[in-house]
Amino acid sequence: MNIEASQHIQRLKRGVFHELMDRKRQLASQGRSLIDLSVGSPDQPPPEFVKETIRHHAARDDAYGYTMGALPSFNHALATFYRKRYGVSLDPDAEFLQLIGSQDGLAHLATALINPGDTVLVPDPGYPIFEVGVHIAGGEPYPLPLRAENGFLPRLEEIPTEVADRAKMMVLNYPANPVTATADRMFLEEAVRFARHHEILLVQDFTYSELVFDGKDSVSLLSIPGAKEVAVEFNSLSKTFNMAGCRIGYMAGNAQVLRIMATMMSHTQYGIFLPIQKAVEAVLARGESFIAEQRKRYQHRRDALVEALADAGWNMSKPPATMYVWAPIPPGWSSVDFTFLLMEQTGVIVTPGSAFGREGEGYVRITLVQPEDTLREAASRIDTFLKTEQPTSGSSVK
Repeated sequence: MNIEASQHIQRLKRGVFHELMDRKRQLASQGRSLIDLSVGSPDQPPPEFVKETIRHHAARDDAYGYTMGALPSFNHALATFYRKRYGVSLDPDAEFLQLIGSQDGLAHLATALINPGDTVLVPDPGYPIFEVGVHIAGGEPYPLPLRAENGFLPRLEEIPTEVADRAKMMVLNYPANPVTATADRMFLEEAVRFARHHEILLVQDFTYSELVFDGKDSVSLLSIPGAKEVAVEFNSLSKTFNMAGCRIGYMAGNAQVLRIMATMMSHTQYGIFLPIQKAVEAVLARGESFIAEQRKRYQHRRDALVEALADAGWNMSKPPATMYVWAPIPPGWSSVDFTFLLMEQTGVIVTPGSAFGREGEGYVRITLVQPEDTLREAASRIDTFLKTEQPTSGSSVK
């Protein structure tokens, strides 16, 4: 019996992330010393009071049934956080929707809203789920180039009018993965005007909202006047509070979109474990000092890595936000060749920029999820690599 994937799934290719992990496991089995700077999973634990909250509520006999969505107190905690943190007033009962992580929500948004053939504007380079979710729904992604000369912001005025008029949705991601850029209020105002004019749903992935450096803050899209009429914003607790394995996030904004998503989710899931919801309530109420510590930690790591690489002759700008460095590779290399040969020769694992889209070629993404000393060791190994290896020709090293 031959079983085939659906046509939508057949459009997807096995990603380079899996190839990286396959080779990583092979090298690890050989006893190689590896420094994995490829995956953006925090290496630190959450605040102690988060762990204590989970322990406390996990001891309750009544904590193990279906929660059937967000606890009312969860949404009220989010509304308080948004008002204090971003100056945005939202209705806790209508303008928040709990998710099993922001990626889960982003993956299913297109399924809830996009019909076969619909056009969706997606950033390039961008987090892969933006495009993958559209493909699974049968839609057509239209790439928005993000380039250094434009501050890694899309040039909305360069989108052809006929494309903008038929587009149903546009995805933004600031602070941005992988390019680490931030968007100021002026750009977000332009995006809202563009979405209103062309009747496009604006989707902002705000996952790295709290990992902004050098004394600056990020801007919530929902703080822009009129944004709630045309936009939703996704966020997560994974990166900010080191809760990646807890798998909990939310979306906020346009109530009609949230109702559509809630209808779909009512057929696919039964809510998130109560102790995790209570932990989020605690961290939203008490986590301000932890956010400050987290920012300081990643800024120090950023400085340690970028300065050590500069000493090795590999110069790049310090990222203004996120837990990544978006590094232009030396001339002559493809990003895949550079990545795999670097891993083979040094044990340092990064992610090729081409994994994030065509415009990512010429870059690699390096995560900051290791202590400063480990990052400096990685830079030392990269220094040796740059001094001894030359660009390869032909097929990628795998």
